[in-house]
Amino acid sequence: MSPTRPRQVRKAVFPAAGLGTRFLPATKAQPKEMLPLVDKPIIQYGVEEALDSGIDNILIVTGRGKNSIEDHFDVSFELERMLEEKGKTDLLAVVREISDMIHVSYVRQKEALGLGHAVLAAENLVGDEAFAVLLADDVIDAPVPVMRQMLDVYEATGANVVAVEKIPGEAISSYGVVALAPGGDAFEPHRFLGPTYRISDVVEKPRMEHAPSDLAVVGRYILTPGIFRHLRKLGRGAGGEIQLTDAMRELAREEPFYAFQFQGRRHDTGDKLGFLQATVELALKREDLGAAFRQYLNALQL
Repeated sequence: MSPTRPRQVRKAVFPAAGLGTRFLPATKAQPKEMLPLVDKPIIQYGVEEALDSGIDNILIVTGRGKNSIEDHFDVSFELERMLEEKGKTDLLAVVREISDMIHVSYVRQKEALGLGHAVLAAENLVGDEAFAVLLADDVIDAPVPVMRQMLDVYEATGANVVAVEKIPGEAISSYGVVALAPGGDAFEPHRFLGPTYRISDVVEKPRMEHAPSDLAVVGRYILTPGIFRHLRKLGRGAGGEIQLTDAMRELAREEPFYAFQFQGRRHDTGDKLGFLQATVELALKREDLGAAFRQYLNALQL
């Protein structure tokens, strides 16, 4: 347990420079982060999660062809003027809400060399402080925002925290997987919304029989600035990319590192089936759409 209260996490990094090849041809001229889930782009769900967790300083790592992300979070004077003139105050409030409530900075990742490289690109904007990383593909529906759950762990420990989820069977080989340190649970279960474990290692995409646990890393991290030192030293790893997992395993040998099993329903919107499932489930939860959409689905008699 940290003897002093750690510095507040004020910044959230959103890597958004990937090519989105799994959604071609839709992503040929449109960033995958801007694909709409019901009526909001994927990345906005993550930004809202950060904001609802108390983080309003958003750092987005972009690349070529990602200008629409910047436009989305910018002020649109022409649209706002039109909505105001037509008296559409409800839509005007929706358009203004995000751009009014967050501070957004952008950094360009000139070459897509993996998640670790994207995080490293944000080093100058992050500075010498702990920061959050949110992967927009993982849209997590939770009563308490998952990043807020993780911040509770960080504020109690002053240490690195990564979100994990139990993944059964062969699917575990598609994830980074944590190895638990001796001693089991780091805290009594009632301290946080989910079990929290001290970890000793992270293994990238192990075969099922070699996986050190069934707890897979998903797209939420709180990292101390020591991660940058290890990212700078790394060469290209799996897939010819700079892997964030490789830097995390080095940092875990120097600093306390915790895995947090969050409460919430995760949707992998980087996968076509996951994207469709997220669209259906989020639409059903909407007060303005849910009842009519459920009636339509029932009428299909699937």
